[in-house]
Amino acid sequence: MDGNSHSPTLDPYSQLVSDAFERVGPAVASVGPRRANGRRMGQGSGVIYTPDGYLLTNSHVIKGAAKLFASLPNGREYEAALVGDDPETDLAVLRLSGSDFEHSEFGNSSSLRVGQLVIAIGNPFGYQATVTGGIVSALGRSLRAQSGRRIDSVIQTDAPLNPGNSGGPLADSQGRVMGVNTAMVGGAQGICFAIASDTATDVATRLMRDGRVRRSRIKVSAQTIPLGRRLAHALGRPGDNAVMLSDVENGGPADKAGVREGDVLLEFDNEKVFTVDDLHRLLIIERSSRDIPVRLLRAGSVIDRTVRPVPD
Repeated sequence: MDGNSHSPTLDPYSQLVSDAFERVGPAVASVGPRRANGRRMGQGSGVIYTPDGYLLTNSHVIKGAAKLFASLPNGREYEAALVGDDPETDLAVLRLSGSDFEHSEFGNSSSLRVGQLVIAIGNPFGYQATVTGGIVSALGRSLRAQSGRRIDSVIQTDAPLNPGNSGGPLADSQGRVMGVNTAMVGGAQGICFAIASDTATDVATRLMRDGRVRRSRIKVSAQTIPLGRRLAHALGRPGDNAVMLSDVENGGPADKAGVREGDVLLEFDNEKVFTVDDLHRLLIIERSSRDIPVRLLRAGSVIDRTVRPVPD
């Protein structure tokens, strides 16, 4: 031995996980909801996404809380104000008092691929963030929120979620937040879920602006599917994904418009639709109670219909 000391070289996988954790970990907070008497009523995590202290977490983490506190990995605790809550996507936005917070960067979840490395980060105790690694097991899953609403376009991963990690970020190898961890299946190993970042950023923006999310509905369930490059090119689409309607509620707006289960939605209000998140983004309250043109692919033929969404 030459007597020189140096840090051991990490293998490539460990290096990716370590680097991602270093980028995101400082922005991951422990969220402590409390009753009016100050007693804790649960534990969760959250991720700060702006330097002035806006934090995203799960709606179920803060449900029923009289007071909210957030602790950072550096040990500092802040009182948090509820900005807005959306139980239908299990997301909530809090605001910490202060400035110059370490914050995360959100990525585009539509770029995720099955088999891609992801890192789940939480801060269950308030003083030290925890990290687990895994892969994207599936995309386009559905999950029931505690409100009973079906959440579409959910990410499934085998990165284990530790107790108290709900509301923490699911990051890619570059340290970009691609989802918000929301649930794990009890009794099943390696099945965890996260709300896609495309959904999360849209909901967070609306909560910051209005304090709530108001929607219009066409009463369908949907999932993102690949069209294939050849078909997408033939249809003149720049991307090869679209949205298949897996269920159409009897008597709902889509049903009344002649939309059928199995139809593939290509356009909504003259805007191309590539993912379920695109459809959610377009179903704003301003589009309710007026006729909206939709373009569908059915049995190899493109058809046009007009649907009238209903308000929340």
